[in-house]
Amino acid sequence: MTTKPLRIAVFASGSGSNFQAIVNAVQEGRLDARIELLVCDRPQAEVVERAQKAGVPAHTFKPKDYASREAYEQEILALLQEKGVELVVLAGYMRIITSVLVDAYWGRMINIHPSLLPSFPGLHAVRQALEHGVKITGVTVHLVDGGLDSGPVLAQRAVNVEPDDTEQSLSEKIHPIEHVLYPQVIQAIAEGAIDLKQAAQPKTKDGMIVQ
Repeated sequence: MTTKPLRIAVFASGSGSNFQAIVNAVQEGRLDARIELLVCDRPQAEVVERAQKAGVPAHTFKPKDYASREAYEQEILALLQEKGVELVVLAGYMRIITSVLVDAYWGRMINIHPSLLPSFPGLHAVRQALEHGVKITGVTVHLVDGGLDSGPVLAQRAVNVEPDDTEQSLSEKIHPIEHVLYPQVIQAIAEGAIDLKQAAQPKTKDGMIVQ
């Protein structure tokens, strides 16, 4: 990363609580970044309203209007390059990312996931944790490599699972952790405390950066 503040784009599909956490961190001076763009595949999503209130430009689209995933990602890639985006931040973006974006932003695209990866990748991670009866789950921030939540881990935080937890109650415990951790990781990237070039190299499990 070469510029200050760090130029980022956030991809989201739903309510945008992690997007809002990033906005708040920027506004409060805890995150030395500039949100150049919100990308959203659901034009009516609440996150679009959040972006408007924050003064963040939003690119919305309907995937069905395009011939392929690659077609709309080419359009998105052109926007990212036009705005000089250095880091792509996936925050509840519910679309599969193809090689169009993964290759262009390899080592510069991150995601947050509500489990301690590699456990419980994919959809319904909180439900998976409960169904498996684990005592501890958590939050992971990782690089995106085109697989299913399989990229190198950058940071993790643990969350205790209580016997009476439901999917809703456990999610409510996980969300505040996400809202703290994601801006912290982005700031660490901006400061160079997390070296994405190093993290993007093939690693053994013991070599992963876990904070």
